Amino acid sequence: MPRSVNHVASKARRKKILKLTRGYFGARKNVWTVAKNTWEKGLTYAFRDRRNKKRNFRALWIQRINAAARLEGMSYSKLMGGLHKAGIEINRKVLADLAMNHPEAFKAVVAKAKDA
Repeated sequence: MPRSVNHVASKARRKKILKLTRGYFGARKNVWTVAKNTWEKGLTYAFRDRRNKKRNFRALWIQRINAAARLEGMSYSKLMGGLHKAGIEINRKVLADLAMNHPEAFKAVVAKAKDA
């Protein structure tokens, strides 16, 4: 009996990955093995960088808070220590947003931290 091969499924599987690699340079977009390897490596980068993104944003928020705090005559570490002592639980994302977009509200938060 001849061997039965499901060409429909295997072709669809290849086509799916080749569709995902559209826009890549050279053989990475149209040669099956190269495209598959590139796509798989891209998934590992995506996994890694979803975590790195969180790190990068936290660093950005800290820089923004530090810059705004120094305009108020306080360092970042003193500000965060003061907020902790005052019992103000506000995360860095919101604090950075206040520093950038609502400086008067940020001044009020800094004043509370200075009093503590």
